[in-house]
Parts: sequence; C-alpha cells; structure tokens
Amino acid sequence: MSRLEAKKPPLFISKPLTRDAVSQSLSLLSGILKSSYGPTGRLKQLHNGVGGCVCTTSQSSALLGHLSLSQPVLRVLTASVRNHVSRFSDCGLFTAILCCGFIENFRSLNVAPFTVIKISKHLLSLCMDHLKSEACGCRVSVDFSSVETLVCLVRSILTSKPACMLNKTEVDHLTSLVLKAFIFTVPCHVETNAVLGKCVVIPVKGGRVVDSTVLPGLLIEAPEIQLGKPVAVKRTGSNMIKIALFSVSMSGDGSNPEEGTIVVHHGVSLEVSELNQLLNVGKQLVKDEVGLVVCQKVMHPSLKQYLKEQGVVAVDRAGLSLMEPLGRVTGNRPPIASIHSLPPGCYGSLRDLCIESFASKHFLHLIPGDTVICSLILCNRSETAWDELKRICETAEHVLQLTVKEPLALLGGGCTETHLASYIRHKSSGLPASTLRDLGCSQTQYRLVAEGFCRSLESVARSLSHDGEEVLTDVVYGHCWFVPPGSPCVSRWSDLVSKCGCGVSGSTEDLSWSFLQAGSPVLQGCPQEPSVKVADLRALDCFAAKCSGLQVALETANLILDLSYIIEDQN
Repeated sequence: MSRLEAKKPPLFISKPLTRDAVSQSLSLLSGILKSSYGPTGRLKQLHNGVGGCVCTTSQSSALLGHLSLSQPVLRVLTASVRNHVSRFSDCGLFTAILCCGFIENFRSLNVAPFTVIKISKHLLSLCMDHLKSEACGCRVSVDFSSVETLVCLVRSILTSKPACMLNKTEVDHLTSLVLKAFIFTVPCHVETNAVLGKCVVIPVKGGRVVDSTVLPGLLIEAPEIQLGKPVAVKRTGSNMIKIALFSVSMSGDGSNPEEGTIVVHHGVSLEVSELNQLLNVGKQLVKDEVGLVVCQKVMHPSLKQYLKEQGVVAVDRAGLSLMEPLGRVTGNRPPIASIHSLPPGCYGSLRDLCIESFASKHFLHLIPGDTVICSLILCNRSETAWDELKRICETAEHVLQLTVKEPLALLGGGCTETHLASYIRHKSSGLPASTLRDLGCSQTQYRLVAEGFCRSLESVARSLSHDGEEVLTDVVYGHCWFVPPGSPCVSRWSDLVSKCGCGVSGSTEDLSWSFLQAGSPVLQGCPQEPSVKVADLRALDCFAAKCSGLQVALETANLILDLSYIIEDQN
C-alpha cells in the first residue's frame, strides 16, 4: 500500500493588498490593460507556451479570457469584468482600468476601508444621478429617425480595435453594413412584447473587407451544391417551400445511448432497420410536399440520394449554432427531435431558396416571407484580423440593441470621464454638513476619497494617450483634449488643439486648459452643458454599458478593498 501524504493546513494570507506580490501583479495587469485601450492601443499576442493558436488582440474579452492569473485578487477582478462583458459586450477595458485605478488610489489613503467604501458609494450615486439627469453635459439622445448618431456610435466601436486593420473606406463600408443588418433584425410589425432578431456572421477569411455584404434571411454552407445550376426545389400549391428541420442524427448508426437500452432480436439487423426507418421518414417528407430538409447532425447518404431524386434539397451538418436562427427563419417551429414520428405542424416555410457564392464557398440562401434574421458575410485579409472583426461587429450589434431599450449615448474620447471628475470635484467643494454626518466621516476624509475617485476616472482618459500626447482638460465643460506629441511651445493652447476628444467643443471658444496629469482645478461652477451638434461628434460610447461598467468597477474595487484574509487550500 502506497504511503499517504499528510494533509497540509490551509494557507492564511492577511491583508492581501499590502503584499508586494499582489501590488506588483495588479500594477502589471493595469499596465497591460491601459496600453491596450482605445483606437491607438497596443496589440497583445497571447499564447499558452506549449503550442496551439496565437491570439493577437486588444479586446478585453480575448485578453482576460487568455490570461492565466495566479493571484486570487486578480481572479476576482477579471471574473467581474468578464461577467460585465458577457452582459453588455462593450466597455470591458474601461471597467477593468477604472477598477484597477480605484484600488490603487483608495488603498494609498490613510482612511479606513469601511469609510472609503461608504464615501465612494455616495460618489457613485452622484455620478449615476448626474448621468441620468437631463442636465448632464456628456449625455446624447439617440434619434432613431436619423442615422447620424447611430453611424457615430458604430464607427466609434469599429475604430476602437486596431487589430481589425481597417482603413477609412473599410470602416465606412462596415458601418453601413452593421446598421443595415441591425435594421433587418427590427420587427416590421411591433407587438406588445417585441423581440429583436439576430444577425448571423458568416466567415469568409482571405477576402477583401469591402466585399463584405449583408443579406436578409439565412445562409447555410453547402459544399456539395454546384454553382451555376439552378436549385430545383419542390414547392407547395401556394408557391412556398416547405422545410423540415431535424435536430436528431439521421446517420442510421443507431439510437443515442441516452435514449435507453435497445433489445435486438436474433436475425434482425439494427443498421438495416434504422435505414428502413430513415427511408420511411423520407417518403413521408416527400408525401407532405417538403422541399428542403436541414439536419443539425449527419444524414445517411442513401437518404440524401433518395431525397435528391425526389426533388428535395437536403443539407446536413448544419450545427447547433444555426438551429435557433433556422427555427426563427422558418416560422418559429421547434426542430424535429425524433425520426420515429413527424408531429403535425412540424414543418416551416420559406418564400424562396437560391445559391450564393463568396470566395470559394457556396451557400444556400434561405429567403423567408417575413423575418428578423439576416446574414452578415464578413470578409477580412487574415484569420487574426477576421477574428477581431467578428467580435467587434457582434459588439456593435449588441450595443445597438441596448440603445433601442435606452436611446442614449455618452461622449467618448475621454470626455465623459473628465467631465464626471470635474462634476464630482464641484459637488465635493460644497458638501452640506448633514451628508458628512450621514456618512460618518470628516470633510478631509471625504475630499481625500473624492480626489482618489476623480483621479481614477482621469486615469482612464489618460490611457487613450499612447504616443506621448499631452492630455488637457478645460475648466468650462470639463472635457478631455490631446496635444499632438512634439508640438512647439506656444503661449496659447488654442493654437495647438482644435477639438476635444469627443469633438463637441472647439478651441475657438473662450476656454482655458490645465494639464490632466497635474490634477484638475475645481471649476468655478458646475461643468456647463455644451451645445451638441451631431455632425461634430467624433466618438460616442454605449450609455448602458458605460453606466454598468462604472458601477461594476467600483463595486469590485470595494469588494477587494474589504478583503481581510485569503484562505488557500494547499492540498
């Protein structure tokens, strides 16, 4: 009998944020995230060290998904950010950088964590109330009767990831495609509980970006289809195409093990019995005037040949990911889950069926009578650029869906962050004594935490600078401005800057600036609301995603600041 190893006691780590290893790991992660932020962010190449695929990206979902973290504190932080991204798709780097900033700025204060948490929650409520108020100077209403604001919102997302390697023409082309695809997913007939549709991304790697297109309906890759030959498909008396959608295997290799035990009598061939059953299903499909059969899994060659001879188009290996959009295209019918019974009303319908070809791939184009499903044929020059582009187009679609629910956007280019910092400094300068009593803190403690809160917001804006630009903020609107590197020394900043980060404010106005790195001065009054002209907008951010990111960043930072012990099992 082998010798058993004695059980080790758990490892107790007290005050983890005071440990050098945790501080260094947090600083390193913060540096990685900040250097990836924005349109000029630096790309990161991630691989596991023992082979496998290499991921080149600056996206938070890919970065945090590929990083292997040993520190429990960092695992809590990244798990929180990834959960935010899974719900909103956008503002992942913003959330992570801001969370790191809160932790770094708050832990250096000589204020008890409990007091820091109470004050920071109060500051967060001030921010959220301001963002949701009509008087907020960094909020933009999105008018769906005009595409200008939507174009700016989508373009801001597409240009934020340099790994896509897009030029201006390609950005403009993709922006129009994403908007067109989104419009296809909006129901024409609005009901009480309207449900938006889905855009299915079809990969065409190696093609030109400008060859990308969007089509209503659904494309299914069909390598066996020969280009140039018309699709001879059976139609019903109403000139529609009846479709049968199967989620069960039709390969004839026996039932699935989870269906139970099969008793086979002596002299009976299970394979022949299965094939006969499949052919009986085929005969029933022909009798019911089905013109298209799609199977999620494998279909027996004999069944495919029989259906072809009867004028029925058969496609197998459609895959699980297409089953939900296929069901919606064909009339919200659930897929057929058994080859032993075809329940009444199990068939869907299509208006037309044709062949499409992109690069070297052939597709069946399923054209419904009325649908909220569309196909985005997405081309890019390399696999790495395509993977990044797919993620960013899916993010843009999700952001547009969120904007339908809440038709608002926030100014981008760092202006929302610096505006909020200016607003908090203004509110902190005239805090009533009753608020301090309710929070159980002194005015000095409140101002220390408020300054750390503001510096954390400003650190996100500064993270947009990667080439040595000077970062400024104005004292009227509290917007963010970037001075090009290597600019000559001048007496007036207005000679070097023309527009703020979001494009709303111009240097022709009577403004004064200060360095953001040096700490911004308290404004004379509440930051003013600039007159927003849609044509001037350079960058917009998703309102719902950014508000959630702000809340998640602070809540996660407070959770980490409140950690007294980490207990690790050593066995």
